[in-house]
Amino acid sequence: MSPTTIPRVTVAVHAFAALMVSTLLLYLVNNYLVYWQDMPGPYALLEHYGWFDPDEAGQLDEAQISLAWKQILAYSLFYLVALLHVWQQRDLPLRDLARRLQSLSAYVVRGAFWAVMLIGFADMIISMLRIEGFLGGLVGDELLKQLGRPSFRGEYVHYPLLLLGYVMALFLRNVSFAWLSLLVVLAEFAIVITRFVFSYEQAYMGDLVRFWYAALFLFASAYTLVHEGHVRVDVFYANFSRVKKAWSNIFGSLFLGIPLCWVILMQGMGGRGNSINSPFLSFEISQSAYGMYVKYLMAGFLVVFAVSMMIQFLSYLALNIARLIDPRPEDETELEGVHHPVEIGDAPHAVLPNDSER
Repeated sequence: MSPTTIPRVTVAVHAFAALMVSTLLLYLVNNYLVYWQDMPGPYALLEHYGWFDPDEAGQLDEAQISLAWKQILAYSLFYLVALLHVWQQRDLPLRDLARRLQSLSAYVVRGAFWAVMLIGFADMIISMLRIEGFLGGLVGDELLKQLGRPSFRGEYVHYPLLLLGYVMALFLRNVSFAWLSLLVVLAEFAIVITRFVFSYEQAYMGDLVRFWYAALFLFASAYTLVHEGHVRVDVFYANFSRVKKAWSNIFGSLFLGIPLCWVILMQGMGGRGNSINSPFLSFEISQSAYGMYVKYLMAGFLVVFAVSMMIQFLSYLALNIARLIDPRPEDETELEGVHHPVEIGDAPHAVLPNDSER
């Protein structure tokens, strides 16, 4: 690529990344407004005017039509702000854009990590005290009854801890996934000891292991990607030149990785009864008596996976385009798959070098 085309490519990548991140955020917000707050949303408005199925036209009343137009206006303003931000940041080097996207992906996973840690301990303690008959004496009979309702425990225990996890993620950045692995091992070890030594086992113990293990598996995917830790079929890739490797990563991110994340979100959240929305709307729990009430949250792990991976694929896309238009000696080392410690904090400088350090 000639030097005169570099700014255009940079602006195009900035605009594409902003479009994807903005659409991702608005999709999640709209999903909440439509299925949790019973707002009509843009799709219902299009159906009302018969764009998709003439038989479904005229389903909204005047108040709903007005609310739907307000939603569309708010979403349009959000896109406008995103485009203005892109224009203001048009001179930002692509490597710095990749670093910012990677930090955003890191924050999504880091907050989810702290949330599952807090929720796991809190729900396990509540379930254990409830089973052993101690909870009523601590909180009273009325609150004991309420904590037995999945919706109450979700709204007043899980959701506040979820928000607290993302607040903690703003300040605590250097926590290794090894801690979550250790907790899974300790939880499983506790099951073995209590079962075979004390002949004691309860449903919440197995629920806790599954809860943390699912989080470990899905949350670590984005970081394994950026640290070249995923298993590759290197029959062709290993022998590619630097340019071919960059093009391969660009193609994979643009046509395989990002679309896959959208498929997960749209199939899981495309309707009230879909696989992600349905458990959340009903606060679905396991059928085991007196187990943990976190099964519905495990459906949300797919959202964290898809969101963090999509943002990381955008970071990967920006980084590999930068390798094409502005190659550097360290690119050769990174493309060989040198592994760095996988942390939940912001990525080390070795992964995405700062353009100011050239």
